[in-house]
Amino acid sequence: MSTLEASVADSPRTGVRVRVQKLGTALSNMVMPNIGAFIAWGLITALFIEAGWLQAIFSDLKNPEGWVARIGGWGAYDGAGIVGPMITYLLPVLIGYTGGRMIHGNRGAVVGAIATMGVIAGADVPMFMGAMIMGPLGGWCMKKLDALWEGKIRPGFEMLVDNFSAGILGMLLAIFGFFGIGPIVSSFTRGAGNAVDFLVDNDLLPLTSILIEPAKVLFLNNAINHGVLTPLGTTQALESGKSILFLLETNPGPGLGILLAYMVFGKGVARASAPGAAIIQFFGGIHEIYFPYVLMKPKLIAATILGGMTGVFINVLFGSGLRAPAAPGSIIAIYAQTASGSFLGVTLSVLGATAMSFTVAAFLLKTDKATDEPDLAAATASMESMKGKKSSVSTALVGAGAGPTGPIHTIVFACDAGMGSSAMGASVLRKKIQQAGFGDVKVTNSAISNLTDTYDLVVTHRDLTARAAQKTGSAVQVSVDDFMSSPRYDEIVERLRQTNGDRTAAPTPVAEEPRATEAAGEVLPLSSIVLDGSARTAAQAIDEAGELLVAAGAVEPAYVSAMHEREKSVSTFMGNGLAIPHGTNEAKSAIRRTGISFVRYPEPIDWNGKPAEFVVGIAGAGNDHMALLTRIAHVFLDKDRVAQLRSAGSAEEIQAVLNAGE
Repeated sequence: MSTLEASVADSPRTGVRVRVQKLGTALSNMVMPNIGAFIAWGLITALFIEAGWLQAIFSDLKNPEGWVARIGGWGAYDGAGIVGPMITYLLPVLIGYTGGRMIHGNRGAVVGAIATMGVIAGADVPMFMGAMIMGPLGGWCMKKLDALWEGKIRPGFEMLVDNFSAGILGMLLAIFGFFGIGPIVSSFTRGAGNAVDFLVDNDLLPLTSILIEPAKVLFLNNAINHGVLTPLGTTQALESGKSILFLLETNPGPGLGILLAYMVFGKGVARASAPGAAIIQFFGGIHEIYFPYVLMKPKLIAATILGGMTGVFINVLFGSGLRAPAAPGSIIAIYAQTASGSFLGVTLSVLGATAMSFTVAAFLLKTDKATDEPDLAAATASMESMKGKKSSVSTALVGAGAGPTGPIHTIVFACDAGMGSSAMGASVLRKKIQQAGFGDVKVTNSAISNLTDTYDLVVTHRDLTARAAQKTGSAVQVSVDDFMSSPRYDEIVERLRQTNGDRTAAPTPVAEEPRATEAAGEVLPLSSIVLDGSARTAAQAIDEAGELLVAAGAVEPAYVSAMHEREKSVSTFMGNGLAIPHGTNEAKSAIRRTGISFVRYPEPIDWNGKPAEFVVGIAGAGNDHMALLTRIAHVFLDKDRVAQLRSAGSAEEIQAVLNAGE
């Protein structure tokens, strides 16, 4: 770290930011586990209140004795149905319970819930802010009280002391909340509500984006969203059935516009990873995925601000709102909570925010005079530094560029089916790692569907990295394009030197490669080797390789269709002129036995923009084809052997080269 960076990191302003981040994280940790309850309340509100979706279906809504009205607890049944009690009692108690549990387990949770009831009864507005105070306070007090007599209670009296101490403390905190915290929080809520009303009445609400959008990138959004907007928005929703405040921070439009601009005008890794990030951000609701793209070009914050202001302005214009918080900020969650009559405004606000953000970001990227490729890895590291912890989603888009995290003992190469690309990639990587002296590092391959979060490092094709990251969030994610000679393999070896120690002076024993359990002739018979393929396109080549597998009795005809499906999701081009088409994981039932086909083409085939001279069709019923795949991988790493394959005049010569030892 440079002197300037160190001084910035230690500056009072940075310290304040970190403290606000911690506060926001604590508030988020109390709210997020209970989002399901907020969604349930929002759906019940949407269905059963007087202006709800069932009004046009059930005429008994206008009858005070009707079951729709009774469930809604609105109008004549205000407070007697479900809606009123849930927002008044259930949701704040859940927050208080969760806050207490965070501090001191179940005992803290119980006392926190009791203390929260005090502020609920002592206020005339929903006590979310009060719950966020009293829940942790109850847990903290219980923790300190338990510490006073820990180990000093006579055997047999533990339960008596525990129960009465929790009960008495809960009583005192409930009284304190009723007379002390409740009225204060009520006054603050009314004051903040009046400030919001002032902004709305004077058409100034869009200006909140000047604060909210930069705060999101700096990970201060939780403090704003869960500490202010959610409590105020819930109060508004209770009164009017919806609130625009739920849309101030969750609108995915500003972030989507940034990512779309990178897709069109970006460079290098940033441009390549932007499409995947856009899907995660828009549909998954993980907004932090676009933060590194802004940090690469800080001037793009202007695009997010103007996009956010546009979205808020449209929502104000149309009077749009949500019935309850939308978390995460996915377009799916937003539509699920959109109030009746607000769908048009919400849709236009997302589109408008996206269009404005895209236009501004596109202009800034297009006119950017920088010639170097933006460092997405550095931006991600900066984002994680501000967040205070590793971001598995963002790191998945940039691979292993986030820096060492500790010793690496297990590496898995994952692909869709786990039978071809991953096996050969793992073999190549294993050889490099062993040659570097890290024979104790285990390198395996797996289908993505079988991954578990037990690996230290995961290698995938860049189109599959996001899927792998969902299952292996704690692992380092590395994305590759070329399975045979990717430069990322050398980066992995360098990472091992940093995390596991340099082994060049004293190399560790090299583990043996798997040995063939059957002859290559059984897996790759001469009849499955073609010296002059007739295909002229990748699709035709897949058919040719697949039909050889069918003719050999290795697969059913349906497997060939699965080979095409696999190719649509991720290219099976391995590098060095080799493509290895194979079926999807779901198509393994169409495999009768392990089989491999080999087709050589006199003129390279265009394989998704890469030249493929050799096409190896794969159908793996078990692991008995892995040894041959390992040898094939090693062959294609050796230029002399590739030349032998290119000049071979018979199927026997091809088989001999592929079956040759190391």
